[in-house]
Amino acid sequence: MTDAYEKLANAIVLQAVKDYRFALKRLAKHPHNESALYTKREVERFFRSGFFSDITSIDHEMLIQKLQEEVVR
Repeated sequence: MTDAYEKLANAIVLQAVKDYRFALKRLAKHPHNESALYTKREVERFFRSGFFSDITSIDHEMLIQKLQEEVVR
């Protein structure tokens, strides 16, 4: 059963990463896009949440920084 929970946790984190990338790319082209700003804030809140820390050992600040650097390139 642990494997199923691990797969679910990975899928949740991966979807958040995809949503964050999409929001950052949209904001790079349209800095005042309300939908993208909202998504960016909500995903950052998720990354910094206790739930995120419970389901993964990924350093949330490092993840945010790496994703932001990726979009800048």
